[in-house]
Amino acid sequence: MRVMHPAALAVAAGLAATAPAAAQQDCAGLADLRLTDVNLLSATEVPAADDLPAHCSVVGFVRPAINFEIRLPIEGWNGGFYMAGCGGFCGRVLADAPNFINAMNPGLRRGYAVTTMDSGHWGTGSTDARWALDNRVAEVDWGDRAVRETAHTAAAVIEAYYGAAPEPSIFQGCSTGGRMANMLAVRDPELFDGIINGAPALDYTGLVATYIAALVQQNTDADGNPIITPDVVPLIQETVYGQCDGADGLIDGLISDPRRCEIDWTEAQCPADGDGACLTEAQLATLEGWYETGAVNSAGERLYPATIPFGSEPFWWLWLTGNEAGAGRLVPLFNEQFMQFMAFPQDPGEGYTAMDFDLDTDPARLALMASIYNSDDPDLSAFRDAGGVMITWHGWADAIVPTGKTVDYYEQVIATMGGLDEVQTFNRLFLIPGVDHCGLLQGPGIDQNGIDLLTAMENWLESGAAPDDIMTTRTTADGVEDWTRPVCAYPAEAQWIGRGDWHDGSTFTCVIP
Repeated sequence: MRVMHPAALAVAAGLAATAPAAAQQDCAGLADLRLTDVNLLSATEVPAADDLPAHCSVVGFVRPAINFEIRLPIEGWNGGFYMAGCGGFCGRVLADAPNFINAMNPGLRRGYAVTTMDSGHWGTGSTDARWALDNRVAEVDWGDRAVRETAHTAAAVIEAYYGAAPEPSIFQGCSTGGRMANMLAVRDPELFDGIINGAPALDYTGLVATYIAALVQQNTDADGNPIITPDVVPLIQETVYGQCDGADGLIDGLISDPRRCEIDWTEAQCPADGDGACLTEAQLATLEGWYETGAVNSAGERLYPATIPFGSEPFWWLWLTGNEAGAGRLVPLFNEQFMQFMAFPQDPGEGYTAMDFDLDTDPARLALMASIYNSDDPDLSAFRDAGGVMITWHGWADAIVPTGKTVDYYEQVIATMGGLDEVQTFNRLFLIPGVDHCGLLQGPGIDQNGIDLLTAMENWLESGAAPDDIMTTRTTADGVEDWTRPVCAYPAEAQWIGRGDWHDGSTFTCVIP
């Protein structure tokens, strides 16, 4: 399915005509490859260590500034290519990122040739957007060029090393990496056979500018201080889980679908003549904005199709409110950096804040950058026709990229592409209760290590049979298995059969509610 970059074709033709077979296995010689607009800085054999096999590490950059690393198993190559995206505003080549999310080593461990990149710039971390100030080239690289050019370069290097084009090619990314994943299906539909698309920030301008600016405004008092503070979050969480946990017929610490949750805040509300462990009128107003209203203009029109999901409260300390030690509150930080340096055609720069964003007039000013960043076009016919398949997954307790947008987009794909049955032939959506953004933290549900998405993708590519469900496993902090449970392809969800130990995944079945 994959279309090869002209540079890869040239390398392959040259090897076939002149190079001996042994030269195809020379790691150091890869540094001498001549690829258009690519500087290969080094190619070094790395011995096996820990759980990683011996591999050839190729480091370089695509001009002007897309830095990458490619790792090629010296023995036991499975014939495939596995690429990982990056999170937030990226900015570093995280070649040894742990776990599964936006990490390439899970593929290397299975024998894939792998790569990842920094998306075309350097930054101090995933919340640093200063690189984008008056830098349209870097913004375009971050938007989609970095993934495309790195994938083409890796394909050329893989073929030069092994003497064969990779098959299959798989991309995996979450958050910004999920935006990249869906962008591949939209703009480069023949580049990857399989795409694992996690918690995608599909409408980046609508999410990180408009929606989050509304959240910050709703949570800021007249003196510029947060209204929802860390000390009241436990009460909010207790109220939500106390009223919603059993809505699916099972008290298990999980909220299966936050859309079915309705909260009566009466018992948590501060009495008129007292205070203590209670919620003030201002705090309740903020909660209404977060859970119900979302981003709206002065006419009451919804500007973004999602709100903060009920059940995400265990993760608010990292994303929304911070904790009492001062850590967290990444959502406002992402919003501020994005609006200062990335959201508008002319960057306002330092000093611009969420309070400056006008929900009536500023969303329209995002249109140009939306055309560069956003990957929410529901027409995936070219990806389908190329034979590609995609697993999209998202945690129901995601407090920064709310699941509502993913569901809304998937419904648009269904409406555009001829119905659910047609869409499920190439794209299946899995919504996972109790899961944080990309499964970065473990709360009431699993974390990213509790679901094996790569095996599910491999099985789909090998057998042609799309997964109806994927088993998940929750482990305790000391590594002991707590429970197992299937997650079902949307719109189905896992439902307890009403008998047996609910800790055992076999006591659940997939039903459409």
